[in-house]
Formats: sequence, structure tokens, C-alpha cells
Amino acid sequence: MAKPIEARQRAILKRLDKFSHFTDSSIGIPFTRFKFGADSIIGLVPVVGDVAGLLISSYVLVEAQRAGASKEVKLRVLRNMGIDFVGGLVPVVGDAFDAIYKANTRNTRLLRSYLEEQLAVEPPPPPFPWWKLIGLSALLALIIGGLVLIF
Repeated sequence: MAKPIEARQRAILKRLDKFSHFTDSSIGIPFTRFKFGADSIIGLVPVVGDVAGLLISSYVLVEAQRAGASKEVKLRVLRNMGIDFVGGLVPVVGDAFDAIYKANTRNTRLLRSYLEEQLAVEPPPPPFPWWKLIGLSALLALIIGGLVLIF
């Protein structure tokens, strides 16, 4: 059975997979392998669309915080969001950049890699209970010694 932390992290990854698919690759161009998502369409509105896309993309950062991601991972998520935002501000070329860069998918992969690395690291086993063993051995010795004296 999955541990509560592992189950929570897997649920986060499942939500992020759906989110990044919707925002980055939910719409396919017929007869091609190219896909884009809602983020690209929102980004078509100059400046306002890019700001809205940045706000929507911050959801990945919120999930990274919930998952307990390291500061380094969250900074990389922010960097990808910034690159996507600034790249999307460039007229005409920015819209194509936005469709190609797919920041949410990159950030989901980044968080997935981090969480899978964390899940693969097993906590160290608990230390051997030497004091219990010594205590039980002493108790057993007293009982056996008492029985020897009685009989």
C-alpha cells in the first residue's frame, strides 16, 4: 500500500499531467504531429494574454510548493515561467515561441523528476533495539537464575 506522502505526490503529478496537457498540447493540427494548447490561444491577446498565461502557469508553482519541492526546483519552475512570459511578449514570433516552448510541460517534467527521485530514496531502517535486547536478556537471566536457586 502506498504511503500517504507518496500517494499525495502521485496525485499532484496526475493533476499536473492533465493541466500541462490542457495548456500545452490539447489541440492538434490535422495531418501533423504538432500540438498546442489553451496557453497558446490565450497568448494571442497581446500582453493581457501573456499575463493571464503567466498567472495560469503559476498553478505548477503552487503544486510544487504543496509537494514540498526544493528551493532549486521552484526557482527552475519560475525561470521557465519567466522565459515563456518574456518570449510570448514578442509580437507574432512570441505566439509561435509560446506554442513551441511549452513551459507547463517542462515544469511538470521537472517536478516529476524531482518527486520520483525523492520517492526512490527509501528512509534508512530504524536502528536495532539493542537496549531492549539487553533488557530482555537480563530479565531472562534473572528468571532462569531464580528458577535455578529455587529448584
